[in-house]
Amino acid sequence: MIPADLLSGASLAFAPLLPWSLLAPLVGVALLAVALAALRRARGSLLRLLAVLVLALGLANPSLIQEKREPIKDVVVVVVDDSPSQAIGQRRARADSALADLTRKLKPFDDLELRVVHAGGDGGGTINETHLFDALNRAMADVPRRRMAGAVLITDGQVHDVPDTLAKLAGIGPIHTLLTGDHDEGDRRIAIVQAPSYGLVGKSVDLTIRVDDMPGRQSPDAAVTLKQDGGAPRSFRVPVGRDFRIDLAITHGGQNVLELEVEAAKQELTLANNRAAVVVNGVRDRLRVLLVSGEPHAGERTWRNLLKADPSVDLVHFTILRPPEKQDGTPIRELSLIAFPIRELFEVKLDEFDLIIFDRYRRRGVLPQMYLENIADYVRKGGALLEASGQGYASPLSLYRTPLGAILPAAPTGQTIDQPFRPTVTEIGRRHPVTADLPGDRVGGEPDWGRWFHQVAVTPNSGAVVMQGADERPLLVLDRVGKGRVAQLASDQIWLWSRGFEGGGPQAELLRRLAHWLMKEPELEENDLRTRVDGNRITVERRSLEPDPRPVTLTTPSDETSPLPLTEDANGHAAATVTAKAPGIYRVSDGARTALAVVGAVNPPELADVRSTGDRLAPVAKATRGGVHWIADSQTGPGLEIRRTRPDRDQNGPTWIGLRTNGDFIVTGVIDAPLVPVGALLALALVALAWGWRREGR
Repeated sequence: MIPADLLSGASLAFAPLLPWSLLAPLVGVALLAVALAALRRARGSLLRLLAVLVLALGLANPSLIQEKREPIKDVVVVVVDDSPSQAIGQRRARADSALADLTRKLKPFDDLELRVVHAGGDGGGTINETHLFDALNRAMADVPRRRMAGAVLITDGQVHDVPDTLAKLAGIGPIHTLLTGDHDEGDRRIAIVQAPSYGLVGKSVDLTIRVDDMPGRQSPDAAVTLKQDGGAPRSFRVPVGRDFRIDLAITHGGQNVLELEVEAAKQELTLANNRAAVVVNGVRDRLRVLLVSGEPHAGERTWRNLLKADPSVDLVHFTILRPPEKQDGTPIRELSLIAFPIRELFEVKLDEFDLIIFDRYRRRGVLPQMYLENIADYVRKGGALLEASGQGYASPLSLYRTPLGAILPAAPTGQTIDQPFRPTVTEIGRRHPVTADLPGDRVGGEPDWGRWFHQVAVTPNSGAVVMQGADERPLLVLDRVGKGRVAQLASDQIWLWSRGFEGGGPQAELLRRLAHWLMKEPELEENDLRTRVDGNRITVERRSLEPDPRPVTLTTPSDETSPLPLTEDANGHAAATVTAKAPGIYRVSDGARTALAVVGAVNPPELADVRSTGDRLAPVAKATRGGVHWIADSQTGPGLEIRRTRPDRDQNGPTWIGLRTNGDFIVTGVIDAPLVPVGALLALALVALAWGWRREGR
């Protein structure tokens, strides 16, 4: 007895006792013989036909093959949009409500497997676009297309990875869209049309912006506020719907962060796209350095080689070979190739230099006091001065006894120290970017570099002592004066390192950092707060000369604030990492300094148009026979009905969505039941033949 529940998998099969190639001709010949006998009206023709048919059926050996089948559940994937634009209005609440409603209505279907995936939220990467189809493909990666009942997208419609070839969606089943927004939404946004990546310090760059109202213009113009590096804002009017050019000055090297904000319109979905930011890296065209050597000595070449090795540096170098009061009969024209242009350098073009270096200089009447006063004013206004002390700094001819003494951080004691010593980095020096992590420095032990033998004894009046020499006396002092910076090296023997004496030392790295710190390289700020952005991950770094346990304050693009604790190491670094949940401008402040982090692209697609729309997904619905429905409409009625549908029927209606019934199964067993007994058929065939012969013989 074949069970009734197995009949749906029944099929007829033949296992012939003879090969078909032999059985078919034999049956054909037999039928032909019977046909000829019938034409001759021979008796027993019907009995012979019966015998041939019975014999053929027995030799064909028919059987009933019954498959034992186990049904497989169809799969429906629900993709929930968690992108930042879903936080607008009631969209998030509607999405949660729609997901709960779908889950409840799909629960009674025992032949359905529900998979829910979230996309567009915190995934550790960039958050500039909403990718729902990537999430859909990942969710059904292990499911054959023949098992897919369909998919439901719960979104505001702003999806940025719709397949360009809709044939890629074949076999998934109907793809339905449930929109979370409202009809006829309006918004205003500001966009960066054109912005340079780099700009020359002291020059201006052109920035083109555009303010758009969607769907139509709400006003002829709008007020836009511009901030540069968090400074004082300035406002101007910008026509709506047209490009507008802004002239911006690049004030410093490194990142120049420009913030733009447009006033709100009458219809606004979000103010997140009313703000835009762009980062322009400030670069110096050429760095102009003036090096004045007070006398020829072995260390001159060290300074010259360092500065000439940098292709971005224009070096002007003068060495005073003989003081004016010395008379030895040598003609002036043999003492220098060109006349020393004192007035041109120290009065007319002084402000054009980025750095002035006095190397082993002493007062000899070459530079009048007025010009030294000009240099002091130049530093106070933002210039940079480096003084490398020689024997003369401890003498009555010291530069400290000139107007420069008011800006130099260390005063001479009148003594010099002539004994071997190894320069060492101080505790505060290990926190300062100029001397931190110098190659060869060892905490708690002697550094791995050569000795020096001469040092001027000085007493620091201001600034930070980052290196010390003999008897732990100050060797390198760094200070800020007004808007400028001053560095003082109380020895002229750094050239010993460049010559490789006792293994040499990190003179190239030290002098490079020192020069760039003086010229205000942002990477070498000793008290600094900065941010670094990698995708949607913001790393906050604070460097300080003094330990600072205070947390910083993080402000999101939506003006939400929260404290952010920093973890500090022994070298003055404190850092923390936070994941941004929305594109835009993030502010980090410690009370004294503010740093900006721009997350996302210049014009993030996620904020380009935040209005809810079904236009992007309408072609997908049409290609897969799905539908586009507004959740707000269904909330006022009984809601959308869910139906299981046949593949050849409609999959969508005004008040319902369909999920395809595939009827897929796996075979767990097979029953092979012969339909007729072979022996009985052979006996019947013999009886029929014998009866036919008998009839014919009468």
